[in-house]
Amino acid sequence: MEAEADAFADEKGRDAFAFEPIESRYLEAAPSGLQIRTPYSRTLVTEIREIPMARWDADRRLWTVPYRSLDELRRRWPAIEAAATRNEPDERKARREALKGTEEEEAAKGRTSERRRKRYPVPVNDVPPFDRAIGTHAGVVIFTDTHGELADLEIVTAFYFQPPQDKEYVWATWRPGSLEELITTWPARTPAGEREVARGWWLPDLDELRSARKKARSKRRAQQRRHAD
Repeated sequence: MEAEADAFADEKGRDAFAFEPIESRYLEAAPSGLQIRTPYSRTLVTEIREIPMARWDADRRLWTVPYRSLDELRRRWPAIEAAATRNEPDERKARREALKGTEEEEAAKGRTSERRRKRYPVPVNDVPPFDRAIGTHAGVVIFTDTHGELADLEIVTAFYFQPPQDKEYVWATWRPGSLEELITTWPARTPAGEREVARGWWLPDLDELRSARKKARSKRRAQQRRHAD
């Protein structure tokens, strides 16, 4: 019965697409479903993953969406197409050229450089637990150590968050969590409160962990594809 219902829904979606197709260079209609081939974009991947039954075809390097998911695809298509267009090589090159020599370029370089240092400011008297997934303004991370080096509050404010003026912060090193670690982390029952956000770290809730798990899965798939190639 379920297979018959899916087949009927696919047929209905196929007819709807034929009557009112989505015209785009990134979308192709195939007998078995709709195929999406675009430049990589994190925003785009996030949008497509919200479409029921959307699947990544690693061999053909494209996304497939069954016709029965047409309505959700149509609803998300403006955001998908916009993200794909923004990430075309020529578009990305044009943005880089436009930013050259500007304050925005210097700020972007500073953020990238600081991120690569894999450090994060934590209160000297309120250090987070090590070897456990922790929510921060930089995302969900796992702290590994702190050597007591005081953090410059100007750097903290510029790249992380606005720290309380009456607290001292030290740098703590961190690493991304593995998929297994993130899956086995028990989420907080409620989102972080004002005190935790002001402090700079908190126990992540389910939404934060889901986002981190998606990134970890994408990273693992990319590594598996590289090894396969």
